[in-house]
Amino acid sequence: MTPLGIRNNNPLNIRRVAGIKWKGELPQTPPPLAGEEGRKPAFVQFTSIIWGIRAAFCLLRTYRDKYRLNCPADIIHRWAPPSENDTKRYINNVCLWSGFGGNQRLTESDWPKLLQAMARQECGIILGEEELQRGYELYKAKGNFPQTATSEN
Repeated sequence: MTPLGIRNNNPLNIRRVAGIKWKGELPQTPPPLAGEEGRKPAFVQFTSIIWGIRAAFCLLRTYRDKYRLNCPADIIHRWAPPSENDTKRYINNVCLWSGFGGNQRLTESDWPKLLQAMARQECGIILGEEELQRGYELYKAKGNFPQTATSEN
């Protein structure tokens, strides 16, 4: 079965947050009926994986700018908290796959490699370089700053 994050074009399983609408986000659909396959409305669904990747880059920017999180261990502790995940294992896997140290200070140019490893942890897939690059270009495009509920992220 295809992982939920891939079905949602959301390779890092970004959760819905009231008042936030992402660029490329599909409208929320009602939860599936018992026995039906469908996406969980708790997670954002994007029109393409490129928009899901772009949103992940935007969240990394927020983690850096608002919370001062710059290393894989700190980023993953917030992204995948121990209350919901095996965070130590998540960090170890991401560091193994990316080649980064857990406390290594990352720059924005390191984010594609970090996101590729995080998507592998979240969905068991390896994002293609072209997809990562296109998502990164959308993220870097003019006007991609955090927004409120009245406009799109």
